[in-house]
Amino acid sequence: MESMTKLLESLEKSGLLVSKNIKRAMQEINPAKFTDYELDYFWNDRPVPFLTTDSGASKTISAPHMIVTMLHHLEVVKGQSILLMGAKGGYISALLDNLVGKKGKITVIEPHEEVREYTKIKIENYLGTNNILVNGPNDLEGLDDNHFDRVLMTGFVKKIPSEIKYKVKEDGFILGPIGSIVHQRLIKKEKQGDDWIDTDLGGVVFGPMDIGDLEKNLFEPKNLVEHMENALELILEVIDIEEESLSRINNLIWSIKNLPPGIPIVDEYSSEEEILENPVMELLLAEMEWLGPLWPILTGIDGLDISNIEAINSEHYSNTGGHEDLIP
Repeated sequence: MESMTKLLESLEKSGLLVSKNIKRAMQEINPAKFTDYELDYFWNDRPVPFLTTDSGASKTISAPHMIVTMLHHLEVVKGQSILLMGAKGGYISALLDNLVGKKGKITVIEPHEEVREYTKIKIENYLGTNNILVNGPNDLEGLDDNHFDRVLMTGFVKKIPSEIKYKVKEDGFILGPIGSIVHQRLIKKEKQGDDWIDTDLGGVVFGPMDIGDLEKNLFEPKNLVEHMENALELILEVIDIEEESLSRINNLIWSIKNLPPGIPIVDEYSSEEEILENPVMELLLAEMEWLGPLWPILTGIDGLDISNIEAINSEHYSNTGGHEDLIP
């Protein structure tokens, strides 16, 4: 593949280490077989969609530099058993299958049913191998403990679940993005006896482990509070906020958190009257004067002007976020 050769040369020129094995795997596995979208973004080192769900959420194959970075730090060798959390449409599992060889095994856990079924079809059509098993989240419990040499997380989690740690062999490790939707680090967690040794490999931005998290309505009080608390934690790590502003933010979070349960949820189908009368929107609009400039930072939404409530009814409105996986 001429385009892949040029891409890999470009990644190496940028300073990325691309081993002979990774280079061979990427030359042999055609990404076009795992998406029905054009690959222009991929060849320009950007994530490329492979599936849009029935609800309109998009799932992507990671940018090539991120794929190379993950494979490099995963330190894959022939014959290993690897647990892949998040299918990515089958492309990464196909690369891993190539790297571990016929004596290795790739087990995929994919939480989202649409993505899972899509991945099964793509892998069967392209590879026809029994070395890749695609399972749902309930199948994790049935996997043997202390079985996997490596675990690769392809979406962010706030912390590694104990159920996944139990599956890792002695001296094996877990690699993945740890954090929140606004702040993540690529962490390698190595198992040494009863201890886990963490290595921080830098800042990254991934989507959530379960695509269902992208489909949450941000204007649901619980989701909005979570976004704002995560963002505030990140902001306070890098800058000092005036005491008055910090107090206002905390008071707003407290007010949203203490709204009564069962209030109507604002979405793209809400009328202007329903939006104006919604308790969440009433709180936000009441604080609009000082909140407006902070809104994109606190919520991760940069496409919605809360002073213009009609924007919620616009075709350009989205609550799925705009993050793409990358290394800043």
